Amino acid sequence: MKLNKIDIKKDKFDINLKFYFFLKYLVKTNLTDLQAKNILTIYFINTNLKHQEIVEKIYQYTDDKIKKSSKKQKLLYELLLEIENYTDLKLFIFSLQLFIIKDLLLQEAKLKDLFDISKLAELDPLSLKYDKITIYSPYSTRVNGALLSLIFFEKLEQNETNFISKDAVDFIKRLSTLANNLKLKGVEPNQIFMLMFNESINQSIISDSGSNYEDRILNVLVSIGIDKEKIKKVHDKNDSSTEFDFFFELDNKTYGIGAKRTLRERYKQFIKTAQMTDIDVMIEITLGIDLTKEKVEAIRKHNVYLFVADEVYQNYNYLQKTDGVYSSKELTLQTLKNIKPN
Repeated sequence: MKLNKIDIKKDKFDINLKFYFFLKYLVKTNLTDLQAKNILTIYFINTNLKHQEIVEKIYQYTDDKIKKSSKKQKLLYELLLEIENYTDLKLFIFSLQLFIIKDLLLQEAKLKDLFDISKLAELDPLSLKYDKITIYSPYSTRVNGALLSLIFFEKLEQNETNFISKDAVDFIKRLSTLANNLKLKGVEPNQIFMLMFNESINQSIISDSGSNYEDRILNVLVSIGIDKEKIKKVHDKNDSSTEFDFFFELDNKTYGIGAKRTLRERYKQFIKTAQMTDIDVMIEITLGIDLTKEKVEAIRKHNVYLFVADEVYQNYNYLQKTDGVYSSKELTLQTLKNIKPN
């Protein structure tokens, strides 16, 4: 199958490139709400003037009100240099208004993720449900942001204002008119805005994608009464190729714990270490989603204990029937004390 050559006209490319440049630089300037508002005011009260005269007034504002030789002032100068005609000026003003709206959309995009995160207080930190929320968390904001942006620009094109407060109607109507005028010139508002918006989202969120599994286990260990100051991350004395994510002493017994969301082939290293270590109790804490009956038998044969997510534990009889395999809900101080040393 042969694809027809994709041709993007130079004029369309150039105007969208400039649009992205304006958006990107405005984010870099980090204008305050008041500064952005003042620049917009200069434009709207001088629309009867030529574009050069309006740009000159914005230059003057930048000279007078923005800190001399600051990064913000230099970036604004560079932005203003790119305004070569009235279309560029309208593109700049459109970008400035989107820059103001960006943070509102960003906060809205975060709401679903915040709602999901709030559910964590009710869940077992070592459960599958908890794990799923933390894995999807960074992607939830991105997807929600993309969909919100799409809806926002669809409403702009259709001149709809029923999604905002009454006080903002006039602002959105002006923005809608400007968006549609620029679209006639080849500007693709949603696509180019999303380039910048995604970067803002990425900077504003911290990825929890599975990397905090160890942190969650540490929190559980501390919550059940293990002194955080006495928990260490160490390599086994007799097999330096094995690292215990958590090592501590309890009632004169030493405990070495490996923490992996999925074991894959890594459990074999723990089995090897179990045959030569001086540690009294070896434990693997895992979600258990890749634990076959054969793996469980091999692990327990070498007296390594297992804690798995409660949902997995409840779904498989062979886990419940195997001595030394526990649900994550059974990870208590008493359970640890009751485990017999090697």
